[in-house]
Amino acid sequence: MPQIAQLGQYWSSQIFWVLLIFGFVFFVIGRGMVPKVMATVALRDKQIGDDLAAAEAARKAADTEEESWRKRESENRAQAQAILAEARAASAKATEARLADVAARLDIQLAEADARINAAHDGAIGEIETVAAEAASDIVSRIAGVSVDPAAARAAVKEALHG
Repeated sequence: MPQIAQLGQYWSSQIFWVLLIFGFVFFVIGRGMVPKVMATVALRDKQIGDDLAAAEAARKAADTEEESWRKRESENRAQAQAILAEARAASAKATEARLADVAARLDIQLAEADARINAAHDGAIGEIETVAAEAASDIVSRIAGVSVDPAAARAAVKEALHG
């Protein structure tokens, strides 16, 4: 094979050129480009780490702000409940005072009505006694032919009605 026979002639020059090309590639890429790429990766890692730290700090600040907001909201709610309770108490007190005033007026009106009813009752009883005494006196004089004293007839009717 002629290719193998020529190997001895060109072997040293091919090794030279392979070493020269690999050396050139090693120095250009390995010593020139790889450090720049690694520096860029390190810079990105640092920037990502800084961004994550800033995000964590912002989250903690937001959590703190939310907690203080919840505390303020809770205090405001408690104040509103206290104001509402005071308003209810004042309203209940005012309503109770109005009810007491109305009850007092109704008691006065009921007492006046009771007095009028009692007066009307007493007047009616008096009239009934008078009519009954006159009727009894008239009946006795017609049936028995005896004249009865009006005071005695009235006393007899009272005895019969109340007694």
